[in-house]
Amino acid sequence: MSTQPGPPTAHPHRPHRPRILTGDTPTHTGLHLGHFVGSLENRLRLQDEYDCYFLIANVHAFTTLADKPELVRANTIGIVKDWLAVGLDPEKSTFVLQSEVPAIAELTFLFAMLLPFNKVMRNPTLKTEIDSKGLGDSYSFGFPMYAVGQCADILAFRPELVPVGEDQEAHIEMCRDVALKFNQMYCAVGNRVPAEEHAKAGTPGASGVFPVPKAKIGRVARLVGLDGVQKMSKSLGNAIFLYDSEKDVQKKVNKIVTGRASSTSPIDPKNTLVQYIDAFLPGERAEQIKADYASGKEVMDGHVKAELAAAINAIIDPMRKRREKLESPEGEARVIEVIRRGVKKANVVAEETLLMTKRAMRIEFGERRLDFPG
Repeated sequence: MSTQPGPPTAHPHRPHRPRILTGDTPTHTGLHLGHFVGSLENRLRLQDEYDCYFLIANVHAFTTLADKPELVRANTIGIVKDWLAVGLDPEKSTFVLQSEVPAIAELTFLFAMLLPFNKVMRNPTLKTEIDSKGLGDSYSFGFPMYAVGQCADILAFRPELVPVGEDQEAHIEMCRDVALKFNQMYCAVGNRVPAEEHAKAGTPGASGVFPVPKAKIGRVARLVGLDGVQKMSKSLGNAIFLYDSEKDVQKKVNKIVTGRASSTSPIDPKNTLVQYIDAFLPGERAEQIKADYASGKEVMDGHVKAELAAAINAIIDPMRKRREKLESPEGEARVIEVIRRGVKKANVVAEETLLMTKRAMRIEFGERRLDFPG
């Protein structure tokens, strides 16, 4: 099949819809509750209203797993299985495999010219990752480069919204900076033009190439891990995964430390258990439990934890069942087909963006064609 720049084909039954881009890096497989309330929940809701592109950032995974290519591949397939298990629908949305969209790499290089090195290194998300992973000064040049690459991941698809967790908001701000600077530098968009008008303003008969995207934070901006200290993370061993068994969920919830002296003692409103009550129990029930804790009424933590675990299991049980069905040769074949279909559609959009970018920068000397098997 030949893919060349041009307007992407609209779904025959849907009018034009605003676009969304978000995704995950396959440094591991197995998404957890933090991913769900921080982003996946939003994706599920928005895929019916927006033109959604979900990116598997498998190239970025090499920033820390360069010596483990087999693991990156396995995790890439695992992430797609996780998405399908959660309920993301490739018939409604496009699954994008980063390594198969060459325009992203080209845009990364071009955008790197617009960002001062010191500004990249001051990115708080990047600094936190360097510290939390204990990289010291041993990280590769590609590690900070991936912060620029995230800008290309997003802007290659010219979205209006980027659903992310709170910890990724700094990356979206950098992406916004790139879009603003590019439009001002190469599209004659004035520096007083509001960000939301950039895709409409510019030189006569033209406009800014890039909409300036906004972050859309999930209903729980940052879900603390079971340790009550760090955010939920597989590498820190403090996560409840979307494939955990019912018994495993209960065991993990039981490990939450409340710090109460007795069954009538109050509980710290910032305690992990309280945060999970707010996140996973119905609002009225959550308020009742918190009121009981605050009033000195006898509350058995074990009973609350059992109720909480049951609520979490009710959320993830359908996901577990769908995930089990994908653990077969047929399931893996379906994943590969979903990826290939997504690659074709994603490259139409990304190549269109790259052509627009090159024209604005005066480095375009003709269109190119990309051929993909299948």
